[in-house]
Amino acid sequence: MGYATAVLALLFPALILLHLFVAPYTKVEESFHVQAVHDILANGLPNGFNDPTLNRADYDHFSFPGAVPRSAIGAAALAMLSKPVILLNEGINRQVLARAILGLVNASSLAIYARGLRRTFGQPTAIWYILFQASQFHMIFYASRPLSNMFAFSITTLAMCLLLPNLRRSTPQDQKQCGLALALLTTAGVVFRSELALLVGTQTLSLLVTRRINLRNTVIAGLTGLTTGLALTVYLDSTFWQSFPLWPEFEAFRFNVLEGQSSEWGTEPWSFYFLNSLPRLLFNPLSYLIAIPVALRQTATRYSALALLVPALSFVALYSFQPHKEWRFIVYIIPSLTAVAALGAAYLWTHRSRSLFARLATRALAISTLAMFCLSNFVLLPASAANYPGGQAIDAMHYQHNLLHGTGLHSENNNPPINVYLGNLACQTGVTRFLQQPPSSGWVYDKTEDKTVKSTTGFWDRFDYVVVEADAESGFMDADETSLRRALPSSDWERVHVVDSFAGISVLKPGVPATGTAERRLIGAVAGARAVDLFEGLCE
Repeated sequence: MGYATAVLALLFPALILLHLFVAPYTKVEESFHVQAVHDILANGLPNGFNDPTLNRADYDHFSFPGAVPRSAIGAAALAMLSKPVILLNEGINRQVLARAILGLVNASSLAIYARGLRRTFGQPTAIWYILFQASQFHMIFYASRPLSNMFAFSITTLAMCLLLPNLRRSTPQDQKQCGLALALLTTAGVVFRSELALLVGTQTLSLLVTRRINLRNTVIAGLTGLTTGLALTVYLDSTFWQSFPLWPEFEAFRFNVLEGQSSEWGTEPWSFYFLNSLPRLLFNPLSYLIAIPVALRQTATRYSALALLVPALSFVALYSFQPHKEWRFIVYIIPSLTAVAALGAAYLWTHRSRSLFARLATRALAISTLAMFCLSNFVLLPASAANYPGGQAIDAMHYQHNLLHGTGLHSENNNPPINVYLGNLACQTGVTRFLQQPPSSGWVYDKTEDKTVKSTTGFWDRFDYVVVEADAESGFMDADETSLRRALPSSDWERVHVVDSFAGISVLKPGVPATGTAERRLIGAVAGARAVDLFEGLCE
């Protein structure tokens, strides 16, 4: 990799870690994987498919299994990679450590893809790719988040690097690279996300049509990926879930696609990915309004652009027939689409002295990329970091308890346990086992969901702390606080701490005060007291 490209590629790990440290908590979509990392670090994996000594209470996925089982392979990998660091620093934040490892793996895959672009298309294309990719908020913010999609992302990005268009005639080495890429995509699909089967299909068809791979190597690659993926997932996940044989991703495919249960989480029209998700993921509007059209129009870049675009967009078109849609289901093609935009931008850059349009377009792309970079890191990142009140609340609770009692978090053996109720919203917006104190500390956490149980006085009367969504107006109280107030109407609960979260952007009329509580807290954490003073001055 060239010096300039290598230095710029450091943006990937730097920005991903920045987003992680500013927003260290997780949400309900990440719950299974982050809890699994904790449980494997704390208790190890069960001993075989039928472990008679297993204490299921030690493992979150037995108490809260979710709609379908998910593979624990990614969590096991993060736990394994975390252990050497923990041995060197026992007090390290283990949740942040696990997420940092995942983020750095994904950052490495993006850097490898940039190196592949430099080798194939030259340094200008690689540089524009890095600039575009580094300014895409969703990619950077989610790169360290323990989702099945992000576990698969590094594998699919490496596969896409191997599939970069070969401008020369097919060679045995190119056949091997394409076969390895298809095997990687298949393994990722078998283990992590079944929708990758469609991407394997569109990529395979493209490679066969362009004769970059023959049928024999295609079959070998598919069988290799299928066998490897099944061997990994059936063995480890049957152990983790204590159910043999178990193929989690097939169970998810049957539940979501064959039975159509995913529609329970909402449906979108066929055009959603094209009109909503892709523009959001590419982020810079000029990348798809100017750069990609230029790459398709110019003879020098058209073949490569089509080779990248056609299988990627065909995958999206086919997957759009699935009613339930989320942008993370198609995130795997963003490096390819960004590469096409980089091809167009690089062409404009190298021809800027020959054309007024190229000169103006290059400047517009540079300015818009800088603007998107600033928007991502100085607006969207702080706003998104304020969306994890549950994680902030449980940390604040432990801190407040320490201040009030001056005894530290750990209860003495002769003291009664400290009982905490964790409400549904708190568990969805940041509470994980990593943030809870260990059982030996004397802290006991309850996540009861049964409404009948929660309607009794005895249930609530035993808690020292309750972490729920709270509001003075009854119409805005969640089910947990409503149950508490009805069961204990005359109780004298003290509101110890309130965590504000981001509720959206509002344009205030003159004279209407701006509270900005969440904004002040985040600006203070990121930039210090002077920045808070500046913010308050702007709000006056």
